[in-house]
Amino acid sequence: MGGCPCRARSDAATSTSKTCLPSAGGGPRRTTQLDIAGLDRASAIVLHPEHERLPFLLRQLRAIGLSVETAWPKLPSAAIGADFVLYDVDMGHDAQFPWDNGAAPMPMIALVGSEAPGRLEWASRVGADALLMKPLGAEGVFAALLVARQAFELRRSLAAEIASLRQRLLARQTVVQAVNILARKAVSEDAAYDQLSQLAMAWQVTMESAAQQVVAQLTCRML
Repeated sequence: MGGCPCRARSDAATSTSKTCLPSAGGGPRRTTQLDIAGLDRASAIVLHPEHERLPFLLRQLRAIGLSVETAWPKLPSAAIGADFVLYDVDMGHDAQFPWDNGAAPMPMIALVGSEAPGRLEWASRVGADALLMKPLGAEGVFAALLVARQAFELRRSLAAEIASLRQRLLARQTVVQAVNILARKAVSEDAAYDQLSQLAMAWQVTMESAAQQVVAQLTCRML
């Protein structure tokens, strides 16, 4: 048989990947790309000036399964739909990106040649989720993609959690404010809280929404 036997590896946290070995008869190597941690349907934009080593990086990204485009000196507006952005740190600057620093809507991988503190600080401020050290090539690309995606998801999850906590704190402060308003005519703060609870049930809304309405009504009277 002249075929190329494939060995499949299954990872509990990711999809299955396959690698093909040379045939016993010494025939040409054939490769089969399957879902490697979900990357074979991903897209990437490499923001880097022309360089003799750049094709090695692009070739490795495509071998992993990504569709790849290059850009320089700035990202196109369509970059907002990419799954990854790899950007040059040595010659990079803020105006290259169509979003604010740290607000990239996808994982960002910094391509680092100079380890000058100022350049590394800029790479971090832009929002690097992973680093790839130069010279550009195939080594470390797959790991950088996985680390960047995991760091990005964690950062996004933490941001959502912080936003939720801030909203809950604001809602709690509104409840306290509403109770203080109602307490002006109630026997006690406990009675005012009970009154707010009854209003919420009567209006068929949450305590927080009822509190917002109480505060809004007082604000209207004061205007």
